[in-house]
Amino acid sequence: MRPSAPCAAAETPPRSPDWRLRALLWPGLLAILGYLGFALWSGWENVAAAARRVGLPGIGVILGLSLVNYALRFIRWQAYLAALGHRIPWRPSLRIYLAGFALTATPGKAGEALRGFMLKRLRVPLPDSFAALLSERLSDLMAVVLLALAGLAAYPPARWLAAMAALGILLVFILIFSRRFHAGVERRFRGEGRAARLLRHFVQALRQSRRCHSVRLFAGASVLGLLAWFSEAFALYLLIRWMGHATPAAWAVSVYAVSMLAGALSFMPGGLGGAEAVMGGLLVFSGMSGPEAIAATVLIRAGTLWFAVFIGIAAASPGGFVRTPYKKIEK
Repeated sequence: MRPSAPCAAAETPPRSPDWRLRALLWPGLLAILGYLGFALWSGWENVAAAARRVGLPGIGVILGLSLVNYALRFIRWQAYLAALGHRIPWRPSLRIYLAGFALTATPGKAGEALRGFMLKRLRVPLPDSFAALLSERLSDLMAVVLLALAGLAAYPPARWLAAMAALGILLVFILIFSRRFHAGVERRFRGEGRAARLLRHFVQALRQSRRCHSVRLFAGASVLGLLAWFSEAFALYLLIRWMGHATPAAWAVSVYAVSMLAGALSFMPGGLGGAEAVMGGLLVFSGMSGPEAIAATVLIRAGTLWFAVFIGIAAASPGGFVRTPYKKIEK
């Protein structure tokens, strides 16, 4: 019979991997409460009146279109991971993907990079997960620019937003496919300092993201991204119609897309402020009154951005609705 190990030598149980998820709950909840405060400040009566006109079935349709957006983007995410050599079972991958939404309200959605640290426990290297995230952001940006073009002819002042976004897309593609840039960074930053390591990881992520941009995958991902963001933009069109305004679908889609571009280029958390200001201004330009435009903006952002944050918090919560088996997945 073996003697039992002394109690003093007992190891402290490892910290649960869910602690990072739990840490997201309070910031996400505070962000939602902050936006509710904004709605109250901007005229809760107008928002409530608009919600009554839309009705519960209409709100359900808007949330359903947002779910279509998330589902299509998840399919694209799985395709990127598969292209990088990681076929993660959909259940754990879904919870990780949705949990990233808890940090959607960060500058450029950079907080969604938390998925990389969660996927690391499933044997997905950080450069690979960051390559998938970079490819996703690039696909989203391309889709939103294309949707914005639908109505830019009617509002020329917004063309510079699309032009800046298009230049950003071109720059990222140059960085992804420029072997000379990759070699130059790795040659110049060979040290063991933190900055040098981060730059090397960044270059490795750029190199890996090439695998996400084969002709076939690029075409499929572009279609998925376009359909995903069209679904939310179409929700704005329906919302405007249900509020009693006859707005062309192409214009409503463009208003949503241009607003998302403005929010992304503002680098504010979740595009807060920039997206709302541009959307409200464009809705007023299209004939809505100021209070109605604010109400429509608050409602559509609640049904898209803040609905995503709420889902992310639910997925990140202890015992979330999709449980993740934190075991290593063999390739």
